Amino acid sequence: MAAFEGAGRVALITGGSHGIGAAVARRLAGEGARVVLADVDAEAGAALAAELGGAFVRCDVREPADSEAAVAAAVGRFGGLDVAFLNAGVAGGGGVGDDFDLDGYRRAMGVNLDGVFFGVHAALPALRARGGGDIVATASMAALTATPFDPVYGANKAAVVGLVRALGPAFAPEGIRVNALCPSFADTGILVPLKEHLERTGFPILDVGDVVEAFMAILDAGGTGEAWCVVPGRPPEPFRFRGVPGPR
Repeated sequence: MAAFEGAGRVALITGGSHGIGAAVARRLAGEGARVVLADVDAEAGAALAAELGGAFVRCDVREPADSEAAVAAAVGRFGGLDVAFLNAGVAGGGGVGDDFDLDGYRRAMGVNLDGVFFGVHAALPALRARGGGDIVATASMAALTATPFDPVYGANKAAVVGLVRALGPAFAPEGIRVNALCPSFADTGILVPLKEHLERTGFPILDVGDVVEAFMAILDAGGTGEAWCVVPGRPPEPFRFRGVPGPR
């Protein structure tokens, strides 16, 4: 296991204006990496990029062209791309009964799943040009357990984990590692609707700093096709999937 060395490395972070994305951006910049923040919040993103000596690109990850433009900005501004942190995400999306919301469903699936898929597609040529690199997608512990309170979120995050597990071995021969970060309820803006309930019931809330440490652990570990669990009070580690039954 080799510690991440940021000097000379370039990282693209979607959803980089706030929360986990912003915290990871600060950490990577502190390690000497050049960061490109991609987000729909231009005001906050541009301010953070200026603070970190990085770049900001307005990016709606539901649009493939926006992800391609963000990668192009990283290559054009800093000469290449080494790390793509596909982190943009939203909660909600409605249910399948009386609470069905087509617009909410399409938005949630578009940001949380399409945004990762389009981000991988956009990043691959730039990573190949560097001889390899890392793609880390933000999934969730909701991908690994039942989420009756938000079934659309559970579905798209589970799909992200499935995608990562498929792409990991596919791109390993090229030196491109693909992994998923699976935090539980982290103390970010996306948690606001649930935070009071969690605090009232005593459910532990994950510190964003712990998520950052897990992200760095993924880069240091050098594995691929893994889904890393991040829960309060436990060290981050890859989830151990059971093998499926084979044919008889």
